[in-house]
Amino acid sequence: MSDAAYTTDELMIVNAARQLGSLAASGHPVCFVGIGLPSTAANLARHLYRPSPVLVYESGCIGSKPTRLPLSIGDGELAETADAVVSVPEIFAYWLQAGRVDVGFLGGAQLDKYANINSTVIGEYEHPLTRLPGAGGAPEIAASAGTVMVIMRQSKRAFVERCDFRSSVGYGDGPGDRERFGLRGGGPKWVITDLGVLEPDPTSCELCMVALHPGVTPEQAISATGWPLRFADALHTTDMPTTLELETLRELQAA
Repeated sequence: MSDAAYTTDELMIVNAARQLGSLAASGHPVCFVGIGLPSTAANLARHLYRPSPVLVYESGCIGSKPTRLPLSIGDGELAETADAVVSVPEIFAYWLQAGRVDVGFLGGAQLDKYANINSTVIGEYEHPLTRLPGAGGAPEIAASAGTVMVIMRQSKRAFVERCDFRSSVGYGDGPGDRERFGLRGGGPKWVITDLGVLEPDPTSCELCMVALHPGVTPEQAISATGWPLRFADALHTTDMPTTLELETLRELQAA
């Protein structure tokens, strides 16, 4: 435990890193990483846990060990510190679509109750209120990775009943849709936010709050969610960040 002050973003990133670190018991988890919050959390896990996760980036970098947080998938740090660099078609066809990626780690602008992600437009596609950077490789990651983890700040603006545009499929409109679409991956398993942790209900596939961060109330989570949020019967509180977790994260961000 730590008595140090921490931000809600730090709490979110630390919990995402912990989740990735929990997979290390079965070996080096292969993690296909998105830029931004996913990359920050994945690199924190790489510093904290052994065996460390193998970080794969869309640009074709395998086993990257950047000394600072990368600015984009084209950041030279990723290639310079990688175990191997392959072509983009190979990273998708041979690694991702062939089932060699354990975890896809994603973010987005909108997330709905079935864990579908929007990173394309806010509003109508033809006449958007905001046009976003686009999905990149996220649709294939969401479709083919063994499991998916999402990290996003939780608000009614971002956590919506139904995405304005589905860039990456979580569970579609509910049970059976992934199978109907022919998606080989297991789909989203964890959504880590600045308020807590959500997981899909095993029957309905609807996201359910299974944990709240220290000091967060159920009412706060409800007011930050655009659908009638349900809570697990065994709702628990996540652990506070340790001094080691915070110091390691801050060193990464300062580099």
